[in-house]
Amino acid sequence: MDTSKNRRDFIKKSTVAGLGSLLLGNTQHATASVPNSGIQKETFAITMWEFSWLERRWPGAGYEDWDTALAELVERGYNAIRIDAFPHLIYNDLQKEFLINPHWDTQDWGSPAITKVRLQPHFIDFIKKCKKFNVKLGLSSWWREDKNKSFNVITTPQKLGMVWLSVLDLVKDHDLMDQILYVDLSNEWPLEVWTPYKTDLGWWDTQESARWMRESIAVLKDKYPKLPYTFSFTGEVTKETLTRGDISMLDFLEPHIWMVNGNGGEFYKEVGYQYERFTYEGYDNLALKGEKLYRQKENYWKDQLLSQIEYAAEWSKKVNKPLVTTECWGVVDYKDWPLLDWDWVKELCDLGTREAVKTGRWVGISTSNFCGPQFVGMWRDKSWHQDLTDLIRNQKTHSDFNTHKLITRI
Repeated sequence: MDTSKNRRDFIKKSTVAGLGSLLLGNTQHATASVPNSGIQKETFAITMWEFSWLERRWPGAGYEDWDTALAELVERGYNAIRIDAFPHLIYNDLQKEFLINPHWDTQDWGSPAITKVRLQPHFIDFIKKCKKFNVKLGLSSWWREDKNKSFNVITTPQKLGMVWLSVLDLVKDHDLMDQILYVDLSNEWPLEVWTPYKTDLGWWDTQESARWMRESIAVLKDKYPKLPYTFSFTGEVTKETLTRGDISMLDFLEPHIWMVNGNGGEFYKEVGYQYERFTYEGYDNLALKGEKLYRQKENYWKDQLLSQIEYAAEWSKKVNKPLVTTECWGVVDYKDWPLLDWDWVKELCDLGTREAVKTGRWVGISTSNFCGPQFVGMWRDKSWHQDLTDLIRNQKTHSDFNTHKLITRI
């Protein structure tokens, strides 16, 4: 989930000169299916509940009753959730009630207004609820801004690791480590909007970025070596991505892949959507132009998605690391709103999910970044979710991953 002016600037940096030869405006980029020699392993159908699990607890917000939300999740076939663990707040004061500023009021992730959160007992209680429903957790952080900007304690890679250690130690103290699938140390690293404690890294492929990733993960692996660790990325996945940067310290790849990132963000540029956080100009443009533009040349836009999936699979093969994608496949931002129909969004998400499964390189797949109860138009279509989660959980992954940490933790 990545909505800011910073995002557009960064995505421009990830666009390669030779892209025109890669995106030909047709759907002939269908990815090869996994060979029959692949061994059946249970993989995970994962959704993103980010900071909503804790912030959206007012009546009607979707997460006020965790038992109901989790029961509905399991009914739809999901067996994993990626959430914000609020590590900087846990590190600051586990018992304290924090005043949280809204990141936006245009989106339905998190609270659209000022709110208060307390991590204890809620964080541990939520993990216990997930255990009750046999749902595993991927831990991440969007570094939500409290009144005192607690994230500013992170001044070095080692400090980033120490902040996360406070979370894992808490989970271990409550004998709940088996519920944790992995740790994504920072959502969409290193976008300024989601990495407020370190805003001068440029992009994830710089040497300084690699140092931060390597040294922070080393702190965690020293004490918890059995957990898989990564940093999630965003931006267009291209052929050049395959040789970009040092990712040797990551246990798996977590690229966030959307059609709208294709060809340097072409779709949103044509629509006039600029990730507005506190004004509705972008949503007005999306409502009036989005589906119309998509229908005018569906195959072309689908190709923007398929190309990225194909290159992500090649990237996985090249570095011999499995893929997990928790934010995907069509548009980045959407919600229940006048003139916004879910059908075309679900078409793209169906396509992306099925193509990712075919590759055998993904061990964890989300069907979209709207798989939560606050997105009623998407959530209520139970059979849509069930068809895709059944496909995900019964896929064949490459034998390379049979003993990977992620697979064994499922």
